[in-house]
Amino acid sequence: MPAVGIRPASPPSHRSGRRGLVGVLVTALAAALLAVVPATQAQAAPVLLSQGKPVTASSQEHYGTPATAAVDGDDGTRWSSAASDPQWIRVDLGAPASLSRVELRWEAAYAKSYRIETSPNGTDWTTAHSTTTGAGGTETVNLSGTARYVRMLGTVRATPYGYSLWEFKVYGTTGDDPGPVTPGGDLGPNVHVFDPSTPGIQAKLDQVFREQESAQFGSGRHAFLFKPGTYDNLNAQIGFYTQIAGLGLSPDDTTINGDITVDAGWFNGNATQNFWRGAENLAVKPVNGTNRWAVSQAASFRRMHVKGGLNLAPNGYGWASGGYIADSRIDGQVGNYSQQQWYTRDSSIGGWSNSVWNQVFSGVEGAPATSFPEPRYTTLGTTPISREKPFLYLDGGEYKVFAPAKRTDARGTTCTTWASGTPRGESIPLSKFYVVKPGATAATINAALAQGLHLLFTPGVYHVDRTITVERANTIVLGLGLATIIPDNGVTAMKVADVDGVRLAGFLIDAGPVNSPTLLEIGPQGASTDHAANPTTVQDVYIRIGGAGAGKATTSMVVNSHDTIIDHTWVWRADHGEGVGWETNRADYGVRVNGDDVLATGLFVEHFNKYDVEWYGERGRTIFYQNEKAYDAPNQAAIQNGTTKGYAAYRVDDSVDTHEAWGLGSYCNYNVDPNIRQDHGFKTPVKPGVKFHSLLVVSLGGMGHYNHVINDTGASTVPAGTSTVPSTVVSFP
Repeated sequence: MPAVGIRPASPPSHRSGRRGLVGVLVTALAAALLAVVPATQAQAAPVLLSQGKPVTASSQEHYGTPATAAVDGDDGTRWSSAASDPQWIRVDLGAPASLSRVELRWEAAYAKSYRIETSPNGTDWTTAHSTTTGAGGTETVNLSGTARYVRMLGTVRATPYGYSLWEFKVYGTTGDDPGPVTPGGDLGPNVHVFDPSTPGIQAKLDQVFREQESAQFGSGRHAFLFKPGTYDNLNAQIGFYTQIAGLGLSPDDTTINGDITVDAGWFNGNATQNFWRGAENLAVKPVNGTNRWAVSQAASFRRMHVKGGLNLAPNGYGWASGGYIADSRIDGQVGNYSQQQWYTRDSSIGGWSNSVWNQVFSGVEGAPATSFPEPRYTTLGTTPISREKPFLYLDGGEYKVFAPAKRTDARGTTCTTWASGTPRGESIPLSKFYVVKPGATAATINAALAQGLHLLFTPGVYHVDRTITVERANTIVLGLGLATIIPDNGVTAMKVADVDGVRLAGFLIDAGPVNSPTLLEIGPQGASTDHAANPTTVQDVYIRIGGAGAGKATTSMVVNSHDTIIDHTWVWRADHGEGVGWETNRADYGVRVNGDDVLATGLFVEHFNKYDVEWYGERGRTIFYQNEKAYDAPNQAAIQNGTTKGYAAYRVDDSVDTHEAWGLGSYCNYNVDPNIRQDHGFKTPVKPGVKFHSLLVVSLGGMGHYNHVINDTGASTVPAGTSTVPSTVVSFP
């Protein structure tokens, strides 16, 4: 077979079955014991300081093993030296830091004798640790003292080869350590809270819309929160980076007699760039009976009750390119009209009109029956596993975050509990959250997490100079108003430990100009814990490389933890905006799944230089996938994958025995070189346990073409010419 991309450094472990009763009891006992231990107050919690920092070495073995590979956070890259003694690698932390430990992840060629040395200036060195019995593998060296420079000086090799480190990690604290973090507090300047008696609501809505209507890559971030009650004669037009939500425990607690509108006047009636916005937890009774919500990617419509119809097309019925509805009730008909693709989950609708390319439903009462390829409806009676997104609400005068319970084989909304006011789940007071506001540092955020707090990001843009590390089970990280995290110095923006029940929701990660090896990691490489009873969820978490400025990342999202649920994400290498070009915003891989039993509901991944999605884990499932290949490939050679033309939009590794996916589409628009050919949109092993349903590929106006849909199956798009007619496969194999 042709080249199939870069595998993880070591093959992910696959579970042949679930843990036994003993393991469950041990875990339950440990959880019970931990529950009675109070959270400690973090005093200068150590953090990883070395990742992405300047690094030098005495030598390197060859061009593929530079010193930078030992501080890039990627366990699959390494530094190796020449085969002689002594050799060293040195990292500059950028400022004096209080050191706590060094971790050395050795490759097979390790040091038998070495020293860890520190320096304030890179010239005068002090020995902090010395050994002549190095064991290789992963070694942890505890340190104390303050220094800016740290180096490993190898004096005796354990093998005939040089010194080789997968990772050289330095932990400690810098002078910006905040000490104990104060939880709770107000919601900051960009959260606008209304009650029915608030004057000037419409004026405020209009003001923000004027600012945000066309601010596709601007820095403004806003959340409109409506206290329970009835609001008359409002037209809330929702622009970029704007969220509108009710503060009741039920959507019907907050009713807007008016409209919540997204249209495309700013883009001449074309809604294909109406990204990054959301509506949640409200009832709306449209003025003319139908509410207009003409959006494309990264625009969620959750926990909404529309007392009428819902129109998904812009005024004039120009193009629109995708969207997402979950846990919502639309009393009337949903008018799909010009929407190219759409996913609706666990909802109730009065009907659905029209299909274009890829309309998918799971657990939706009132959904049309499966009829793919014409009309292009793919319908699953239930959603295998779902757990709704956490949301902020008011309990009397106190803010709380409600974390809904997990459902299996879900169908319809959670509305049976809306009426009673007692939804299944947990309420957590804001006093258990660190309310993150613009200007907060990664050191403060990590200190809050170490202190046992959840995170509530208020609307804003947050630069982080170190990885946000979520290590405690059941932690909630919730963003309002599309809060945006930008990693500096090539660090990974966020990592989640291999623990139960973490919930990430409602924020955007924007790649920085220095290449990050990853932007979001769920679980470390080799994660092995069973999380079936309490999975980690990733909901309305969006990733962007370029567009707002030059950004780079090798792999955007890596999912190592088993049982993770990815519920509505858009992972996007920008095709327009600032900092865009084949190498300018280089990003080879979109989403890589190593964990077993991972479920994706509403997966949007686009424009990566190589593979958009790679799946290594067993028993993975995807319900709805939308993809466009990279527009800006300069020529055929740039995407040549061994003997294969192009990299698949969605690839299941040959090692996988069980996988299933429904409702997948890949589109090409090679506007730099329309002569480019993709051999296929999807690549998979042919095995009894691997099944695909309702697939399509389409050439947009003849700008490049696919030879097949999946593997060597499915008709070429070439005969369609410029007519933009999809090629479909109902099932494979």
